[in-house]
Amino acid sequence: MVSEPEKWVKDMADAGADMFTFHAEATNDATALIKAIKDAKMKAGIAIKPKTPASAALKYANDVDLILVMTVEPGFGGQSFMADMMPKVQEIREKCPDMDIQVDGGIGPGNIDECAKAGANWIVAGSSVFKAANPQQAIVAMKRSIEKYGNGKADSELTPEIK
Repeated sequence: MVSEPEKWVKDMADAGADMFTFHAEATNDATALIKAIKDAKMKAGIAIKPKTPASAALKYANDVDLILVMTVEPGFGGQSFMADMMPKVQEIREKCPDMDIQVDGGIGPGNIDECAKAGANWIVAGSSVFKAANPQQAIVAMKRSIEKYGNGKADSELTPEIK
């Protein structure tokens, strides 16, 4: 999470980014920020921290391309997954059936089904992949979970072969 995400829109667009996700808590004017992101020809995403209600993101659902539900407190890798964030994911999925919903924090093969069942179709996984005995297999397992629960706009051609 960065402070004043408005300052970074142009730099990210100039660097070739095609999507810019910001934390709802980091801006005073999400509407203006979303407009700036779209004007810069990027997709817009809005993230919410664990203590922020889903409604903080849902009020922008018609304007954003993705809603990210943090499943840890942002800023520190290796934290434990907060399963109590899954009702937020479910609420967003119920109200926005076509929305891309991302989860980030403590996600891995051991809890991916819980995320997928709740409605997530985009996953951020760090240490659970990088510390896995077989990172490729961990990635494939998580992708298959998303596809299994029908939330994915997944492209099966992107799934690497398991060797």
